[in-house]
Amino acid sequence: MDNTRLRDGVQRAYSAAAERPQDTHPFPVGRPLAESLGYPQDLLAALPSVSVDAFSGVSNVAIFAEIPAGTTVLDLGCGAGLDSLIAAERVGPRGRVIGVDFSEAMLARARQSAAEVGVGHVEFYQADAEKLPIEDGLIDVALVNGIFNLNPERDEIFGELARVVRQGGEVYAAELILHEPLPPEILDSEANWFA
Repeated sequence: MDNTRLRDGVQRAYSAAAERPQDTHPFPVGRPLAESLGYPQDLLAALPSVSVDAFSGVSNVAIFAEIPAGTTVLDLGCGAGLDSLIAAERVGPRGRVIGVDFSEAMLARARQSAAEVGVGHVEFYQADAEKLPIEDGLIDVALVNGIFNLNPERDEIFGELARVVRQGGEVYAAELILHEPLPPEILDSEANWFA
């Protein structure tokens, strides 16, 4: 598998989910997915639909992570900003949330969502997970909701997390795990990357 082809295909797929979440995608999207992963219905109802409708994570990491008030949180692969908004509520106005994603279409939704709820301590950046625009040791808590399987630069991502998370900080990551290797014909099919 060519890494550039994989990255471009993933970016196209997630951007399409942001632009048209109601369409069929090669992975689940939206409120039903979030509810199935354990996000409380009342919490989802209180968040902007522009963020909830394009949610595409693999876990409710922002719910189970320990996020103290006043801390700085990184939401790596923030997508439409669902976990970022939840983290912003948990850190409170003295805290800070930094969302990073590679899809400008997803980030447009995240920014719109933050504006709709009037949250001023959340900021969003377009960047690759392996080249974060964040200074060393700035982050207290990092949330990573399902990006490792779809990015071939995993070692670099872990290196960046180690660089930006302060000593004693915490990383909460969720990912889908295979029980056995996939056959080559499935690995090579763009339609199966998200299965």
